[in-house]
Amino acid sequence: MKIGRVIGRVVSTVKVESLEGIKLLLIQPLDEKLHEVGSAIVAADTIQSGTGDLVYYETSKEASRVIETMMNPVDAAIMGKIDEIYIDEKK
Repeated sequence: MKIGRVIGRVVSTVKVESLEGIKLLLIQPLDEKLHEVGSAIVAADTIQSGTGDLVYYETSKEASRVIETMMNPVDAAIMGKIDEIYIDEKK
């Protein structure tokens, strides 16, 4: 799983049938210290995330399984919200 921050919404008036009712959000990928990594991506949201939320998400085949119908054209999906990250610096 990957970490990201919701930075916006994507509005789409026409979608494939399996994505009807699914909110699309713009996510900025982050590393474990919450520094930006790479470009923003679009992700399907089934957990009611909002702008500014810290989330964990999945990409590839695993992302398409968030929506329960088969064969969804989803490359990224939000799996949950992150409340806190703790990193043990003693290594």
